[in-house]
Amino acid sequence: MNAKPLFMSYTKGDVINLAMLMVLAFVIIPMTVETDYWYSSILIPWLCLALAAIGQQIVMGYTGQLSLGAAGFMAAGAFACFNLILRVPDIPFFVALGLSGLIAAAFGILFGLPSLRVRGIYLMVATLASQFFIIWMIDKFGWFKNYDSSGIITAQDIVIMGKSFTSPMEMFFVIVVVVTVLTLIAMNMARGSTGRNWMAVRDMDIAAESMGISLLKTKLQAFAISAFYCGIAGALFAFTYLKSLEPVAFDIKLSFKILFMVILGGLGTINGAFIGAAFILLFPVLLNSLGNNVFHGAIDATIISSIEQVVFGVLIIVFMIYEPLGMAKLWENLKQRLQGSRSLRGGATGRQESLGKQVS
Repeated sequence: MNAKPLFMSYTKGDVINLAMLMVLAFVIIPMTVETDYWYSSILIPWLCLALAAIGQQIVMGYTGQLSLGAAGFMAAGAFACFNLILRVPDIPFFVALGLSGLIAAAFGILFGLPSLRVRGIYLMVATLASQFFIIWMIDKFGWFKNYDSSGIITAQDIVIMGKSFTSPMEMFFVIVVVVTVLTLIAMNMARGSTGRNWMAVRDMDIAAESMGISLLKTKLQAFAISAFYCGIAGALFAFTYLKSLEPVAFDIKLSFKILFMVILGGLGTINGAFIGAAFILLFPVLLNSLGNNVFHGAIDATIISSIEQVVFGVLIIVFMIYEPLGMAKLWENLKQRLQGSRSLRGGATGRQESLGKQVS
């Protein structure tokens, strides 16, 4: 039986989980994490990439459209935010961030048009064009880089209501707020009529169209919202993690990395975006730690990098064959088993107490 929503599509459990996450993000983490390394190298990129993975989930996991241009939309959002702050006097950061997402959404609509005619691997190739076109456009026209000859532009400071957020902890707080709001919006869309339309198109688009669902509107809507999320993620990624803007940072490797996050985390799940991003980000750190601490640097870094790619490839094949819902489904199964074992122990304890009372 489904839980009754308290507000829009959010249940009591969602509200409790949100409160716990807010306490974790704003109280526990600042009290326990003292080094800037964890903020700047782990937590900040994890949240940025998880937000981009949510965008990929919308178009691929929920709507079933194969897309491989997430990094291109991230680049569009990053350079749009840079130019808005540069060329519009006193524009608030959150306004520039939202407009950069809308600019990326316009590219999403443009490159989502082929989804009306092609599907599958052909659509993936068509969306791959967005990756190369956006990067080429930024490289070709110097206006986007403020005619900087070095090719690497320093990102402006994040200024909110006159206060500069420059330390890793302060930027982490900014990202937490943005990611929380957009994640809640994505959850509401996925559970509402919008998400049902997406999943109907994903499962069988011909049947969805016969039921009155507009394929044109639904597919382009999914591409636009997906690109919007990726554009916001790209701006945050550039301003908080990279602290610079260069087109090469948003190459095809980043698009594949986001694709791997979605597949490993679990297609069609919001929490799978966060789980997949955490795994993709932390697994190389774990391999390097093993290479340095266990083998004392005897294994070359190139070999460790190759092992990383092999493990990712094997895991993708295994999950697509045996568990298409990815690590998010494994996590749900683990929670159900733990809850089942607790209920069994509780029932056994209750029976023992009742027997004891009968004997006495």
